[in-house]
Amino acid sequence: MSEPGWVQHAIWWHVYPLGFVGAEKTATAEPAAAHRLLDLVPWLDYAVELGASGLALGPVFASETHGYDTTDYFRIDPRLGTLEDFDSLVAEAHGRGLRILLDGVFNHTGRSFPPFQHVLREGPGAATAPWFSLQWPEGATAGVEPGYRDFEGHHHLVALNHEEPAVADFVVDVMDHWLRRGADGWRLDAAYAVPSSFWAGVTARVRATHPDAYFVGEYIHGDYASDVCKGGLDSATQYELWKAVWSSLNDGNFFELAAALERHNALLGSFAPLTFIGNHDVTRIASKLEDPGLLAHAVVVLLTLGGTPSIYYGDEQAYRGIKEDRAGGDDDVRPLFPASPGDLSPVGRPVFELHQELIGLRRRHAWLHRARTEVLQLSNEVLVYRVSAGGPEQLIVALNLSTEPQSVRTPSARVLAGRATPDGSSGLAVLAARSWAVLG
Repeated sequence: MSEPGWVQHAIWWHVYPLGFVGAEKTATAEPAAAHRLLDLVPWLDYAVELGASGLALGPVFASETHGYDTTDYFRIDPRLGTLEDFDSLVAEAHGRGLRILLDGVFNHTGRSFPPFQHVLREGPGAATAPWFSLQWPEGATAGVEPGYRDFEGHHHLVALNHEEPAVADFVVDVMDHWLRRGADGWRLDAAYAVPSSFWAGVTARVRATHPDAYFVGEYIHGDYASDVCKGGLDSATQYELWKAVWSSLNDGNFFELAAALERHNALLGSFAPLTFIGNHDVTRIASKLEDPGLLAHAVVVLLTLGGTPSIYYGDEQAYRGIKEDRAGGDDDVRPLFPASPGDLSPVGRPVFELHQELIGLRRRHAWLHRARTEVLQLSNEVLVYRVSAGGPEQLIVALNLSTEPQSVRTPSARVLAGRATPDGSSGLAVLAARSWAVLG
C-alpha cells in the first residue's frame, strides 16, 4: 500500500512501439525510417481524449528482434529512433499530463548483450561470467560456448544470474538512468521468474532517489499479494481477472467471474492490481469473445472494478487479432497503427466512445481505485455487484447475458451509464437483453 499517490488516478494506454510504428522485425544498421518514436506524438492528444493519464510503452531499448531480447539497456532501439526522440516524446507526454511507464526486461537478455558476448569471447575467466548461470565443458577455454540457463526454453534469451551483486547494480543503474530522463515507472517483464529478494533490493535502492517511481511486476499466476510484498513492488498484472472476464462471458457463467471478484477483493486489501482485458501477449478481447456483442460487458467490468486499468492500443477501437503459438505468432496483436487518429476507421468509434464514457465515470469516482465489490445478484447469465470503498459513495453494476430482458434488484435508481429501466418503488430495474447498466 505504498504506491505513489499519483497512481490512484492512473489509467494507462498501453502501446507496443515496434509494432505501432511498423519497425523492421529484426535489428538493422539502416532502418527504413528514422525517428519513428516520434510517430507516437500525434497520438498523445488521442490518449488524452480517450481519458488515459499515462502511456505504458512496450520495449524501446536496443534489441535483436521483438524488444524482449535486449542488447543495450542504455540505448533507444535504432528502429525506433534516438535518445533525443525519447526525450521529446517524454516532454510531449508530460506536457499533456501523461505519465510514462517503461518495460524493463531484467530476467533475461538477448545473446548480443555485451556482457554475454564477453563470456563467449573470453571463456570462464570473463569478468561478466558470474552474470549468467553457465555450464562449462571440461577444459573450456576462450571461444568455447558454455551451456546456459535460458528463459522458458527460448535459447536466444539468456537468463541473468540474480544472485550476482553486479547484476543488481546494473539493473539499478538502468532504472535510475531512465527515471532521471523522465520515465515515471517500470513494468518488470517476467517478474515471476526472478527471485523476490532481487526485486526488493533493487526497488529499495531506486526508490531512495526516485520515491515517486511506480513498479508493477508481470505475474501470470501464484500468490500475487505475497510476490508484491516480498518484492517491494507496487502492483502485479491481474491475469486471473482477465481470464475470468472473457471466460465467463463466453460460457454464460457469471459464477466464475463472481469467484474471481472475491479473489480480487482480497488482493485489493494489500495493493491495487494492474487490470486489463488485453495486452501485447494475448488474443485481443474482440477476438477472444465468441459473441462480439458482449465486448461492452468486458469493458464495463474493467473500468468499474478496483485496480489500475490498462487499455491496450486498438482495443478501444475494437481491433481484432489472434495470438498464435508459432514464430511470428504475436504479430497479429502488435499491429501497425495509422499515421494519425484521423486515419482510423469510423467502425471503431462507438467502442472508443464507450471507453470515454466509462473512463469519465471512473474519473468522477476516483475512489474506485481501491474499491471492493459485493455481489448482490448472481445467476449464470445475470450479475449485479455493488462497488464501494468504505465511504458513502457506491455504484451498482448490472450485467445481462440473456437473450431476454431481466429484472434485477438494485438499491440505486439513477442510471449513470448503459441501459436500464428502474422502478424506484419496487427496488427493481429491467435490463434489456444482452445489455448492462451502471447505477448510482
